[in-house]
Amino acid sequence: MKKPVVHITDHALVRYLERVLLVDVERLRRRIGRKIDALLIEELPDPSGVTVNGVTYKLRGKAVTTCVPVKKRTRRGQRRRK
Repeated sequence: MKKPVVHITDHALVRYLERVLLVDVERLRRRIGRKIDALLIEELPDPSGVTVNGVTYKLRGKAVTTCVPVKKRTRRGQRRRK
């Protein structure tokens, strides 16, 4: 598929998810927040990230800046299956 000429902003993408696909973004925000809050109570006072259920949430202060799925390590000499 050819790359579009126009740039879609993050704001426009979030609005599309909310208004067209009917994704409850605020509910997701609260869900992620509760997961991280539970770990921050047990963790260091100012962690740079926390991992929950195979997802690492990168933090800057008390703001989640991104999330990255954890890659499973393969044994040496073995290829990962796709």
